[in-house]
Amino acid sequence: MKTVLTYFSLLLITFTFLQAADKPLVLIAYYSPGGHTKALAQAVLEGAESVEGVALKLLEIKDVKQRDIAAADALIVGSPVYNANIAPPVQRFINRWPFDGTMKNKLGAAFVTAGGISAGEELVQMNILHSMLIYGMVVAGGPEWEMAFGASAVTEEEPFNENKGKGKINAHFKEKGKALGKRIAGLVLRLH
Repeated sequence: MKTVLTYFSLLLITFTFLQAADKPLVLIAYYSPGGHTKALAQAVLEGAESVEGVALKLLEIKDVKQRDIAAADALIVGSPVYNANIAPPVQRFINRWPFDGTMKNKLGAAFVTAGGISAGEELVQMNILHSMLIYGMVVAGGPEWEMAFGASAVTEEEPFNENKGKGKINAHFKEKGKALGKRIAGLVLRLH
């Protein structure tokens, strides 16, 4: 009897592994020294979790390995805005991507956090998306015209500064993050 139970346990583990391996993987990678971009990354994850049939991985860019990038079917990159530019650690992360075709045809998207309205959010989103295009990725923005380049959050300017210095974001921007995550998870599922 013990042998039969062990056999069925192995079958169940194998089936579970194969089922998980068949799901497209969405990798959400971010840099967040102040916690705001991490809060938006968690909202993106929450939105992606609402789509059944995808595997998800949320990592700080310092923890992303080449095998994580290779395994991902979709990559959503998050950066704070630094003087209307991508944060230097995020640019270094992008510069580490392989030019061997690994990135080709992966789905890509971007999210950013900025201190103020018109402080460079769209520029940074576009720079991330431009880099993705250089690598042959297929890029997508958010589901609505107000998020054409992805999701963003304002953290220091009124009326959105209630969480200034707390590593949190306004509920309005959380919803935008969720919408981006849900859209990308749904798209990668259809493309898979």
